[in-house]
Amino acid sequence: MKEDKLRFKHTDGKPGFSGLIGKIRMRLGIKRSDFRVKPGLYALNSPGTGSPVLVSANYKLSFDVLRAAAGNLDAWILVLDTKGINVRCAAGKGTFGTEELIKRVKKSGLSKYLSHKALILPQLGASGVAAHKVKAKTGFTVKFGPVEAYDLRKYLENGQKCDEAMRTISFPLAERLVLTPVEMVLSWPLLLGSVLLSVLCAIISGGLPVFLSLLSLSVLTILTGTLLVPALLPYIPGSSFAWKGWITGVISSVIYLLLAGISSAVFIAGALFLFPAISAFLALNFTGSTTFTSPSGVKKEMLYAIPFCAISAAAGLVFLLYFAFRGLSL
Repeated sequence: MKEDKLRFKHTDGKPGFSGLIGKIRMRLGIKRSDFRVKPGLYALNSPGTGSPVLVSANYKLSFDVLRAAAGNLDAWILVLDTKGINVRCAAGKGTFGTEELIKRVKKSGLSKYLSHKALILPQLGASGVAAHKVKAKTGFTVKFGPVEAYDLRKYLENGQKCDEAMRTISFPLAERLVLTPVEMVLSWPLLLGSVLLSVLCAIISGGLPVFLSLLSLSVLTILTGTLLVPALLPYIPGSSFAWKGWITGVISSVIYLLLAGISSAVFIAGALFLFPAISAFLALNFTGSTTFTSPSGVKKEMLYAIPFCAISAAAGLVFLLYFAFRGLSL
């Protein structure tokens, strides 16, 4: 009994008030790297030798979603060390992977608690796990469950088989906007830099309208990249997130420039080089957090999108500083 207590911990399907506070904290990007549980084996409620084994990441939000979906189900939860990253992203990075799964199965002494040899993994972790290698090294068969944790009980009641709905990934508006708060919070360095640029150009050119125009464009750009792009994601043409962010940034900037009555060609050029590039970069942050792209697709897009954003932004800064130093009018 003493050995068992060292091998696993008990938990239940109720994340509680602290879990709710933690979830809010994560959505605001506060101490995200600390929101994790200890890797290892957990007993959910009162599992027995025939209870299912559910595999999860040690990102606490993933762990909480899984046990809340399981509710009063008796099950084992095997938590992998994904460095506090969710299942899908960790699978792409390799931390929710074959070697880590093999290591946790062996280290937890899982076999001694079971009368079966099956592991149920989240479907979005499939890209990181080679099932045949896990079988060869541990004797455990890997099964991939439903996309959504809330379908878990139905999956188990269905003989551990997924129907078409359980295999289909939906990405409605609410899910697309759930990352907006944290992206807004994390974009503060870009906003601060834009404010400093606005102040600098206003001081050099001696004009309050310049400051207000640049500040307005900065705020509009942050909202475009973090709110408008994910909201309109399925409707913006193209597959590249950077492209979606750039084209949306161009449209929003042009609308502002027209409404503000700005006619300076130099200022317009600077704005259209700088602000859509920022919007594209912000939109690019969503590419690894959605179901729209594969891990290889994310790497490929970053390879060309980041240099493009940097070069375009640099050109925009040159135009805007030239505008300010020459004392041109809007």
